[in-house]
Parts: sequence; structure tokens; C-alpha cells
Amino acid sequence: MPAIRVPGTAVFLNRGKRTAPLAMRANVEHNHVRHDHVVILSIETEPVPRVSADQRTVVDDLGYAEDGIIHVTARFGYMETPDVPSTLATLAPAETEGRLQLDQTSFLLSKIEIRRGKKPTMAPWRKRLFVATSYITADAAEYFSLPRDRTVITGSHIEV
Repeated sequence: MPAIRVPGTAVFLNRGKRTAPLAMRANVEHNHVRHDHVVILSIETEPVPRVSADQRTVVDDLGYAEDGIIHVTARFGYMETPDVPSTLATLAPAETEGRLQLDQTSFLLSKIEIRRGKKPTMAPWRKRLFVATSYITADAAEYFSLPRDRTVITGSHIEV
């Protein structure tokens, strides 16, 4: 079944632009929908305290102008706290194939849970330690200043 385009903007956080975000794939596969405007957003932390506003974002249409899907790289210094909505608000509609409607935007995050599997991939004590440390992570929605009422987290798991 082909995906139906729905009005609005969806922002998917992803590590880069080489692969589709897990949450985006799950949204199309399970809900059969795609938003009119899709922003795939990658956050990079630079080895400087602060990044100037003119160096903050880079927009890429991914080779298909006017399809409504763009990739944005947002750069922050190591002393800055990323504010995704404010950063996206600085983008011009000409860069983003139209206005992003940030006051109604849905933010979709992918979360991968690591589980201890039965296969002998590493020593049992290392597996326990690896899985335990995977739970020590910051709340991504809070860290990136995403609005809680418009943030959806899609999960998957990997066994080690």
C-alpha cells in the first residue's frame, strides 16, 4: 500500500543522511503516511565552545528538489545545549521547500534498546555491563528542547 501524504511537518532526528531514520521507516510501514514536509535532522557537536549563527545549519534537498523531504545538519559547540525548534525557526522557507509550520510540527525520535541475547558474542559479564550502561542516557526530547506533546518515540531492539 503506498503512503498517503498528510498535511503538516514531521522532523525525524537521525545520525546522518545516508540512511532513512528508523522512526520514518516505521511511520510509513505501519501508518502508511508521509507528511507534506519532512525534515531529517542530524545534530553535530563541534570541538569548539560555540558555533556562530551563520555556520549553524546546512540544508540539503537530497537530490530531489520539491519532494518535500530535506536533510538539515545543525551544528552546536560543546558548551551549547541544542534547541531544535529554535534552530529550525531560523531556516528560510526557500531553503526548506516551503514553510515548516513549526507550531504544529511532529517530532519523531528513534530509540534502540540493547538486550542481552543467548548467542556467545562476548563474555556474559561484559554483556551485562554493556546492556546496563546503555540505559544511562539522557532524555533526547528534553535535551533537544522538543515539545513533549508533539514528540513521538519509536523503538526497536538489538541483541548482543
